[in-house]
Amino acid sequence: MTDILKIPFAFFSNKWNDLQNFLEKMGNPPYIITDNLSLFIVKTNQSLGTLTAVEGYLDLEDSNIKCLGNLTSVGGQFNWAYCNIKSLENLTSVGGHLFLYRSKLENLGNLTSVGGDLTLTDSNIEDLGKLKYVGGDLDLRFTPLSKIYVEEEIRKMVDIKGKVHL
Repeated sequence: MTDILKIPFAFFSNKWNDLQNFLEKMGNPPYIITDNLSLFIVKTNQSLGTLTAVEGYLDLEDSNIKCLGNLTSVGGQFNWAYCNIKSLENLTSVGGHLFLYRSKLENLGNLTSVGGDLTLTDSNIEDLGKLKYVGGDLDLRFTPLSKIYVEEEIRKMVDIKGKVHL
């Protein structure tokens, strides 16, 4: 079994390319970011590669990241607005809010829980997939789902602690 590196992004002065160069020299092992990861407007890489978890927040807004790679969890808030992603792939949990508004997202992949609000406004989401829990509000305004379901049907599929916005 391969050891998973635990790396603070701040150690690399929050520079994605420096982290990637380090990982390449190490043979691209699986790794966890132990603090926050912000790639806001970063235009350098299209995949998160062997990253398995971010223990803090993750901000990919307006970046060109198109693939979450091996990412399975985000401990804090996850912001991926204005992106071209179509699936959350292996991601299973987000501890805080998950913002995916104005994205090309069509499905939630393996996502099962969001600790805070889940905002899918103005996305192409067509299926809630494996989603079982939302700890805050679920915002589905201007999505195909908002035209298919009423609130009661959505609440039968997903345990939502806050409001449902259609």
